Amino acid sequence: MRLDFTREDIDADDATIRAHAGQAPVGPLLASVAHLTGEYDLLADDIRPDPALPWMAPDYGYPAEMAARSRERAADALIRYRDRGCPRPVDPTPRQLRALVEFVVAPADLDDHYLELLEEELALGGLDPRAPGWHAASRAPRRRFRVAVIGAGTSGIVMAHRLNQAGVDVRVFEKNPDVGGTWLENSYPGCRVDVPNHLYSYSFAQTGHWPQFNSTQPVLLDYFRSCVEKFGLAGLISFGAEVVEARWDERTSRWTLRVRDASGGESTHEAEAVVSAVGQLNRPSLPDIAGIDSFRGPSFHSARWRPDVDVTGLRVAVIGTGASAVQFVPRLAERAGALTVHQRTAPWLLPIPNYLDDLPAGIQWLLRHVPDYARWDRLGTFGRLQEGTLPQTVVDPGWDRSNNSVSAANDVARRRLTAWYEVAFPDPALRAKVLPTHPYGAKRMLPDNGTYARTLQRPNVTLETTGIERVTPSGIQLADGRHVDHDVIVYGTGFQASRFLTPMRVIGVDGLDLHDWWDGDARAHLGITVPHFPNLFLMYGPNTNIVVNGSIIYFSECAAQYITECVGMLLERDAASLDCRPEAHDRYNRWIDMATDQRAWGVSDVNTWYRNAKGRIAQNWPFNLYDYWRLTRAPDPEDYTVRAR
Repeated sequence: MRLDFTREDIDADDATIRAHAGQAPVGPLLASVAHLTGEYDLLADDIRPDPALPWMAPDYGYPAEMAARSRERAADALIRYRDRGCPRPVDPTPRQLRALVEFVVAPADLDDHYLELLEEELALGGLDPRAPGWHAASRAPRRRFRVAVIGAGTSGIVMAHRLNQAGVDVRVFEKNPDVGGTWLENSYPGCRVDVPNHLYSYSFAQTGHWPQFNSTQPVLLDYFRSCVEKFGLAGLISFGAEVVEARWDERTSRWTLRVRDASGGESTHEAEAVVSAVGQLNRPSLPDIAGIDSFRGPSFHSARWRPDVDVTGLRVAVIGTGASAVQFVPRLAERAGALTVHQRTAPWLLPIPNYLDDLPAGIQWLLRHVPDYARWDRLGTFGRLQEGTLPQTVVDPGWDRSNNSVSAANDVARRRLTAWYEVAFPDPALRAKVLPTHPYGAKRMLPDNGTYARTLQRPNVTLETTGIERVTPSGIQLADGRHVDHDVIVYGTGFQASRFLTPMRVIGVDGLDLHDWWDGDARAHLGITVPHFPNLFLMYGPNTNIVVNGSIIYFSECAAQYITECVGMLLERDAASLDCRPEAHDRYNRWIDMATDQRAWGVSDVNTWYRNAKGRIAQNWPFNLYDYWRLTRAPDPEDYTVRAR
């Protein structure tokens, strides 16, 4: 995939320009055209979204008449720009840039710190505002400091890039034969990102070449491979190299990694710091069902998809109705003779009409002729998701939760979605099965443009909500005594998300085993550092997953910045190690737990992978995106014990 924005001069006629402008969201369209043409009066005060309209509404809160008038003004400006010969755009002044950002994001109160965050996310003109402001060659010219990064998925790539930019000696160990992490391992039919792909990408590595709003797995994998190539990281990655143990040596202040190669042979490697970028969604979870190994036909987890199994005309069972299943069930239904979907918990489906759509011709035209349109569109999406629907998940202590909601705002969201269910599932019996009984926001909502809803209504599809007693050699025995014969079983049952860093063994100070220390309840300061494990950093660590706002790549970028600055602090002070103070760690986690207890996913007893074996929500970040950025700008030295060499 090309990671560039090559601007083409506008030579289309007036009607074509108007037609293309008519397909774009208003805020990003006007901002990008104002920036391109220099006509900043396009950002008129009378063109503002209606805050009473939900951000998921058509045109993102712009009333229809205002949206049409705004697109007409943008088209007129592009026509004038064409007639002037398409001069090179001039960089906006700080005041103009602020006006553009305010127009697109439209916050109630945009302070200077939040503006700084938005400018970083915008990365206007292909700049990289988050690049390290220091270099190892000048900060510690005679010191050897090696960092081992474990994993070459979305987090490992950005981590290696940041350290490489800072001139730090970095090596990446990847157990797979290629980069991409989850986007390499999950290749089931229908696999795609459920966040707009221009947001599910690095702020500093944008592209105008996305084919769809939510691209498929091969496109995402191509993007991350292209990033590795552009950043020059390929030579830093050891493939087929699984880290099975990391052990801290207090005498040398180094980590020793035991690494297993594809043939089973082992080697050791030393590093002054280790970054775990293994993710949360990398170890498939199979359900604890009796007889699961007795089935005689093909059975497999969606993350270990078997393309050699042809389901055409066969009786297929799918166990699970989570994010992956909602994507692959429609594909299976097209070919299976009979498909039974075994549902334990009904998910909330989020109606996204363009979820499977190709980018319209007008958007593709804008990406070529108004290249920064993609950045402004991304910023608009980021602004909407900075809070997202987080306020609708905040618990009102006085609210009657017997109606499966946690507040008045939460109830409004539930009623809106219920109204969509009444249209999408006209059969009352089926609707009773698919309508969730847990509050909005207690689990991650699953995008659907209606495809999954229609699939459940196909004549060859059965939604089964009776519990499973056991798997038999020929099918599934249900709790009510019925037996359903199957030829193939597919498990869409998620991952061992709360078992952070497994099966790797991590040994810290005084021989302390990290998994023993956690005892099934993983915690970390900022989701990044753990007391008694010096110079160990986690990415996508405990409580950095998101439910109703943002993209995990944003958290990866924030963590990469924080970790890079930790390394920079070690070099600047010529220190041997930094170790998170227990009091800082505990204070942070009390704050997280307190907020979690005030969110829908914290008070609901619905089955969810967010809750670990101890009953605690170990996955989710309960605040907005700005708060995590603010906390991860740089380490607070007071949070760490810094030991001299």
